[in-house]
Amino acid sequence: MTYLDRARAALDAIRAQDRFREVPAEEPAYAADFSSNDYLGLARDSRMVEAMRHVKAVGSGGARLLGGRHREHTLLEQDLARWLGRERALLFSSGYLAALGATSVLAPLVDGIYSDELNHASLIDGMRAAKTARHVFAHGALPARGTRGGSALIVSESLFGMDGDVVDAARLVDALGDDDVLLLDEAHAIGVLGDRGAGTAGGIEDDRVVVLGTLGKALGAAGGFIAGPSATIDLLVNAARTFIFDTALPPAIAFAARVGVMLAKSADDRRDRLRANVERLHRGLQAIGFPVPARAVPIVPVIAGSERDALELMRRCSRRGVYAPAVRPPTVPAGSSRLRVSVRADHTAEQIDLLLEALAG
Repeated sequence: MTYLDRARAALDAIRAQDRFREVPAEEPAYAADFSSNDYLGLARDSRMVEAMRHVKAVGSGGARLLGGRHREHTLLEQDLARWLGRERALLFSSGYLAALGATSVLAPLVDGIYSDELNHASLIDGMRAAKTARHVFAHGALPARGTRGGSALIVSESLFGMDGDVVDAARLVDALGDDDVLLLDEAHAIGVLGDRGAGTAGGIEDDRVVVLGTLGKALGAAGGFIAGPSATIDLLVNAARTFIFDTALPPAIAFAARVGVMLAKSADDRRDRLRANVERLHRGLQAIGFPVPARAVPIVPVIAGSERDALELMRRCSRRGVYAPAVRPPTVPAGSSRLRVSVRADHTAEQIDLLLEALAG
């Protein structure tokens, strides 16, 4: 049996579980698209698009420590640090690589890692690669300080990307020991939650807090970053392989992201529209018998159960001109396949109602 035979057998097994995925050949056209994490609707904002025209180079030219350094990177890092109330920030070419880099560098500084069971795959992969002992705790139930034993790296999302629930960042900080560190993934929260969209950790001044964020969701651009104390950032520059050996963000993207930060900071009107859209969807889902998250956040899971039921629900929406992607294991636990509905500030009431009509059957 050749490797291709084994590959085909593996694909057949994936299909038999209703877990086969494929990348569409082109951007699908729907009357209503609920798949994007562009929560504030900035990715297509004319000011973001125009920003891409005002740089001298498209590609960065290399890793940041070699030929890939550009003024746009430094200015964006300064903007992010000021907005989020952190001492410094460091850009990575994706949120995934930021997570891998941060966990690999922070893990050797502590005795153990404590990870929420619903953390994103990027965080899990980074922790698995570390040689530090890892403990997975039940969602939202961080073990008490006295039971953890030694210094700890606490890893959690703030707004969880599949379930749409929010942890209390201040409570996590209160649970830290003097020699602990909290890596808080704010990827879905930045731009959406907190004062001026600064996330759930905005306003928490504590050197034990390290923030992970992305530029490709509410900020409408691409890339990731870590924000925290200056010493942490210097260590990442010197030890994070996903920073040292990776090609830097294109300067055009970095400049557009600066515009995204500026717009997001002053986008209270967009956040108000986003909240109103989520509340409209919540009311409609409750009326047809679906549970909804406790808070009005833009991630709304519509639980179907089995992979097959989730796919059928997605097809039912598609027939009505609505794209709401089915999410299946291993992205979510077995038996909890769902439609992951992402609400945006630029969705119309008619689009939300169309989704509700499709879900109602």
